[in-house]
Amino acid sequence: MRAIRRHSHHRRSIPALAALAAAAVAAPVLLAAAPAAAHPREGRLARELVEEVTAQGAYRHLARFQRIADANGGNRAAGTPGHAASAAYVHDTLKKAGYDVSYQDFDIHEAHTRTERTTVLGPDSRDLSTAAFTFTPSTPAGGLTAPLVPARVDETPGCTADDYPAGAFTGKIALVKRGACTFVEKQRAAAAAGALGVIVYNHSGTTPVRGGFSSPAEGIIPSAGITLADGEALTAAAGKGEVTVRLDLDQEHLRKTTRNVIAETRGGRSDRVVTVGAHLDSVPEGPGINDNGSGSAGLLEVALKLAEEGANKKGKGPAHKVRFGWWSAEELGLLGSEHYVAQLSEKQRKDIALYLNFDMIASPNPVQFVYDGDDSDRTGAGAGPAGSAQIEALINGFLDRKGKPHEGSDFDGRSDYGPFIAHGIPAGGTFTGAEGIKTAEQARRHGGTAGVPYDPNYHGAGDDLKNLDLKAFDTNLDVIAHAVGTYAESLRTLGRP
Repeated sequence: MRAIRRHSHHRRSIPALAALAAAAVAAPVLLAAAPAAAHPREGRLARELVEEVTAQGAYRHLARFQRIADANGGNRAAGTPGHAASAAYVHDTLKKAGYDVSYQDFDIHEAHTRTERTTVLGPDSRDLSTAAFTFTPSTPAGGLTAPLVPARVDETPGCTADDYPAGAFTGKIALVKRGACTFVEKQRAAAAAGALGVIVYNHSGTTPVRGGFSSPAEGIIPSAGITLADGEALTAAAGKGEVTVRLDLDQEHLRKTTRNVIAETRGGRSDRVVTVGAHLDSVPEGPGINDNGSGSAGLLEVALKLAEEGANKKGKGPAHKVRFGWWSAEELGLLGSEHYVAQLSEKQRKDIALYLNFDMIASPNPVQFVYDGDDSDRTGAGAGPAGSAQIEALINGFLDRKGKPHEGSDFDGRSDYGPFIAHGIPAGGTFTGAEGIKTAEQARRHGGTAGVPYDPNYHGAGDDLKNLDLKAFDTNLDVIAHAVGTYAESLRTLGRP
């Protein structure tokens, strides 16, 4: 799962939300023009897949991902030999199972920071703990020296033009509090006001903000993060008189190539494509067995069992084409799924009936989260495109019948459903938690330990084969099997109120 560090909060901008809401209102009732007839196997395929897909079967793929990471520097990050080997394993396994399988190559960039320093100049000159933003432009040799001016702190600090009074930031370095919008938006607003650089201070904790952009092209002015305490101290000092700082950032950006793996059934209607995805890359710090070997292994095992049910045999396949995607570079900013959706024609996008996403489904201190397609929780980014509520209902109903507690999770933009819902494609799925802290109430309902992250090894070396909850993994495998089996044969429930 993509780290929070890429954005201040993963919330869509107000214009984006408005456009999405307008698209949802304008969209016709799904499939109303061409209702799908009941397939002879409707319901049966879902039951068979749930019965056949097991955690034990999928575990062998997790073990393979672990061995690949162990043989390749301890990780499977995009653009590395570990990811390439993971992609080859998925590709070759599905090729043998009879799928139409292809690679989709695209370019990514890698950032290497050589210098990251903020110095407060004056009689009591001091260096601040600093984290250069990923894909920031470098400062001139010797650093960028300029007065520091705080942007207005309100509900959307440093996000809009009115947070930067006219003329006050020209030739200066902007000091901005984290929160409410992306780092890209903060940087753009500061640059538009004439700032030469931007320093973002944290809204909590004791560590510097670790932010960044999706690519070097998004970096406009040198950008870095500092701690909450240092940010508040600088804001107070700037209120009493001019504060001059030297921002010294030196970062190298390297271009690499990585690849998505796409596999689809040979049969089924190509204008009613059921698309299911998980990201295959890890972060460089670890093997990524929960994040997201778990979702990747789950998809792979369901795809193999679907093939055994005749998905790739003439006349025996499902009613609708099923397309599986293993995305690369999710950890760099959803780059693989964004590339995939961007290269589709308008017709190809319309041919996708829905998208199911599975990212981190075996967290060691899990909560069973289901993406909140109808916004019934009234938090965050709002409802998904028309049909998302029905996907949520299908998953919730299945979990209810199995007696599994669950709760909603906002479409907060941290995983690969983002590019799909941005184009009006209904989406849903599950995950079991990342760096968030389990509450006492969640521990009562789901088990586990309150006051501890859902995955204490999130984005670390400990995200390995030893730190998984296989019961949660098994439950989510059943969810994938049920949803794929259901939608492969019938999309009628997408149109239900």
